[in-house]
Amino acid sequence: MNDPEKLNADAPGPDGDRPLYPRITAPGWLLIALRGTVLILFLILGLILHSLIRLIEWPLAGRNRPVSPLITRFVCRNALRIMGIGYSTKGQPMRQKGAVVANHAGWMDIFALNAGQSIYFVAKAEVATWPGIGLLAKVTGTVFITRKSSEARRQQTVFEDRLRAGHQLLFFPEGTSTDSQQVLPFKSTLFQAFYTHGLDRVLHIQPVTVVWHAPVNRDPSFYGWWGDMDFASHLLKVLAVWRQGRVEVIWHPEVPVDAFASRKELALYCERVIRTAHPVARFSETEQD
Repeated sequence: MNDPEKLNADAPGPDGDRPLYPRITAPGWLLIALRGTVLILFLILGLILHSLIRLIEWPLAGRNRPVSPLITRFVCRNALRIMGIGYSTKGQPMRQKGAVVANHAGWMDIFALNAGQSIYFVAKAEVATWPGIGLLAKVTGTVFITRKSSEARRQQTVFEDRLRAGHQLLFFPEGTSTDSQQVLPFKSTLFQAFYTHGLDRVLHIQPVTVVWHAPVNRDPSFYGWWGDMDFASHLLKVLAVWRQGRVEVIWHPEVPVDAFASRKELALYCERVIRTAHPVARFSETEQD
């Protein structure tokens, strides 16, 4: 399996016979204009509606969000439709109090995972500064984290408060996005948050596999977003494809945290479940930190 940090979007794809993103043609630019305009207007309207709902929810329900997550799901599902991307699911989102962990291909996972489940992403602080995506993340309740040791205790408190409030936080244990054709080893340090202050006795964890299927005659890594790829060019090249591919989201059965003696055991279990359901990555080698 190729190292996603070393792949170049302008070079031939991982299969070696064609580039990930062929040059955009005139019809492609027209498609970008049409899809892009509709998508932007739809997202703006969705953000306005979501914000108005939150103005009502906050004084009545505080941290609880009985309605606004439904707006998020509606917007994300239809954003995929506007882009022309097929969407299918297997299994059921859990109803237990807890967290969700998934493999990570890139920014498009936000739409795929939000489309079928009321969740709140945990993302690196830099995401908050990204054009468009950063605003969406802030409005929909994303938890932003840094890798500073001085922030660890505060961030742990935020996790606990949100989890105890019933928010299903979604983590990407790989710690980075990929070419969508592999599942990187899970960083077990992330799972320590579930073993503090008795959380392991009340939380469940649901592994979720996200499988991106590239458009016909495109490189399998077409939807992956990694290395030094920039958001704008990736978005344009995706929108330029007339006949898109599809994404499949597989919700696996949730497990109680206290069924595993340590964070490493829980991380390894989740990684194996997610990897096994992935049609390509299931044969990759795994390792633990």
